[in-house]
Amino acid sequence: MTAPIAPLHIPEDAKERIRILFMAKHALWGGGMHPEDGNHAIYHHEVRTTLENLGLNLKFANSYQVLFEDPEADFVFPLLNRGGFVNSEMLIPTLCNMWRVPYVGAMPFLRGLGDDKSVSKLVAQHAGVPTAPWFCYRRGAPVLERDLPPSNDGRWVIKPNASSASWGISDAHDFNGVENAVAEIHGQGHDAIVEPYLDGYDVQVAFITIDGAPVQLPMLWYEREDTQRLWTYYEKRDLIQNTEKSALKRFDDSRFEPRMTELAAKVAREFHPFDYGRIEFRFDPKAGNINFIEINLNCNLWSEKVMAKAAAQAGFSHADLLETILAESFRRNALIAETA
Repeated sequence: MTAPIAPLHIPEDAKERIRILFMAKHALWGGGMHPEDGNHAIYHHEVRTTLENLGLNLKFANSYQVLFEDPEADFVFPLLNRGGFVNSEMLIPTLCNMWRVPYVGAMPFLRGLGDDKSVSKLVAQHAGVPTAPWFCYRRGAPVLERDLPPSNDGRWVIKPNASSASWGISDAHDFNGVENAVAEIHGQGHDAIVEPYLDGYDVQVAFITIDGAPVQLPMLWYEREDTQRLWTYYEKRDLIQNTEKSALKRFDDSRFEPRMTELAAKVAREFHPFDYGRIEFRFDPKAGNINFIEINLNCNLWSEKVMAKAAAQAGFSHADLLETILAESFRRNALIAETA
């Protein structure tokens, strides 16, 4: 069980003094679903509204252009992550570094390390965390069958190496299928990671930073009706109806939670400092296997997703979560001396 934690608060004078630039693709969206990005637009509008209700000194932008010149801000809160080009997740922190403006999240190199699924698995292995075999077919390199990782049941999952919300994911049952899926991803300008399909459930371990250390929130897991089925981007964004029964629930299995806690802490230490993040494991309760899947240092903060749901299990409102993230980042970047 995770220890009780309390939300942090930003001193009132700092709320007025610190000029915050909130950046998100849909920061200027009026609310409601987006025809291409679905519920992502609802998410960005909700975060903006929550920040406004905290009484912060805010301005908004929905493109990178605002950082090509001095943004005239004291701090940046970036949710503009996937920019439509490779390695876009590192652009905002890099530009902020150029202007010497602090921001929520990890430094550019750590962001890239986390978003590269293949390299993050190397980090997990280095930390002694179990990770299923994989291979990253880099764009421009040969796609060879000898590099195909082993699969006990002859099924592989193929996805962009820096994908989010499962965009571009597919599966295959032979090398020809894998090769075609990799070619499709390469054609879109991305590297492709290939892994054996692991049966089981996704366990989500969310972290926020408090007093300079990663603090684990209560674990959640997706209880699924069909663990053999792939979830697609369109389902996760609510662009098509998901007919499979599933539920995001508290993971408190006394047999495996201590081990999962230990493994998650090892991964989190490798990526510290970061302000918030989510580590995902694939858990097979029948075999007792736990495998690291990925880490997301800029994960979704929508009240309907893992980070906010995990925080709610710890007694945090959505506003508490966002204020805690900002307060700790302000402290770490010397914008405030202490949190309230």
